[in-house]
Amino acid sequence: MQQKLAMADKKASWPDNVQGPYFVDDQCIDCDACRTEAPEVFTRNDKHGYSYVHHQPVTPEEIKRAKSAIEACPVEAIGCKD
Repeated sequence: MQQKLAMADKKASWPDNVQGPYFVDDQCIDCDACRTEAPEVFTRNDKHGYSYVHHQPVTPEEIKRAKSAIEACPVEAIGCKD
């Protein structure tokens, strides 16, 4: 079992993240887990190889998937400040 790193840090979040409670920080290892869990919320910065939030979840289903992505992230690079 892979050990997780520290919780996501809003101060280290990527500038690509759209404004709102969900964010991805610079711990992202571009594993694709969040994009698989919630492709409507997360996308990839192809130039630099990391994920970020391109759409804040608003519907119950989007929020459920975003929370699932938080759980799926192997390095805890996804955070939510609500």
